[in-house]
Amino acid sequence: MLIKRRPAIPPSEITPAGIYARRRELLRAAGVLAAAGAGGLLSGIAAAQAQKGPAEKLPPFRKSSFSTNEKPNSFKDVSSYNNYYEFGTNKTDPAENAHALKVRPWTVVVEGDVRKPRTFGIEDLLKFPLEERIYRMRCVEAWSMVIPWVGFEFNQLARLVEPTGKAKFVEFVTALQNDTMPGVRLPILKWPYTEGLRIDEAMHPLTILSVGLYDQMLPNQNGAPVRLVVPWKYGFKSGKSIVRIRFVETQPKIAWEIAAPHEYGFYSNVNPDVDHPRWSQKTEKRLPAFFANRKTELFNGYGDQVASLYAGMDLKKFY
Repeated sequence: MLIKRRPAIPPSEITPAGIYARRRELLRAAGVLAAAGAGGLLSGIAAAQAQKGPAEKLPPFRKSSFSTNEKPNSFKDVSSYNNYYEFGTNKTDPAENAHALKVRPWTVVVEGDVRKPRTFGIEDLLKFPLEERIYRMRCVEAWSMVIPWVGFEFNQLARLVEPTGKAKFVEFVTALQNDTMPGVRLPILKWPYTEGLRIDEAMHPLTILSVGLYDQMLPNQNGAPVRLVVPWKYGFKSGKSIVRIRFVETQPKIAWEIAAPHEYGFYSNVNPDVDHPRWSQKTEKRLPAFFANRKTELFNGYGDQVASLYAGMDLKKFY
């Protein structure tokens, strides 16, 4: 007899409460998603065909001593199960819709409290010394993967622009393409998506800007052509498709904090002792597993490297 098991986290709990309460409004607006790509069912076919095209290979890179020894997830796992709300709220929506994202030409403006503001093209970013970082990545929804990112330490870029003494935080602004991103037509988040780190978090050697996955350029659904990766924080802190970086004096408001401040805080460190208001964070499921039967580690297992950043802080208050 086939027994249906209830998922560890119901879909209604994965979406912030305020957004879920407006689900009928979202459903009425969701017709715009069908217009993405080739439209309706054809969008999935077009996306699948696009993914079969030749992958753009990365320049040479080296292995990193910061990598975990855990087995990475497959490329299929990493590129087909994603959170990228600009392309839809279901985990498969980004892989179906993000083929439309325009990734060339691409520039990243770096500005704010810096002595040498600068604009980097993607070609400039690919000239940084690249290395593979196999990181554990934990989502606030209690699932995790092990992902082989390829990129460079953010601090290398920051040193080129020379932050001033006023720079206490770094704000990351992601792309807003109304013609390619069906999700931005829905009242889910304040667009464009913004994230932020304290400057010592941003300058930590574990914080990288990723331009690749395995041996190829980032797939669109994973945040092409450049994204932030902060492995000791929940995944939404790692903003995708970055177009602007600002060094600022005051703590920036981040997208999910604006949308649901009682559920998502600025720091968002992985912490099994701080539950999400609607579910526990004590366990996680390592995809493709079905059950959340792994114990969640403080700072996602990177405590030896980053715990000193939060010495003396109340991590339940600064969640």
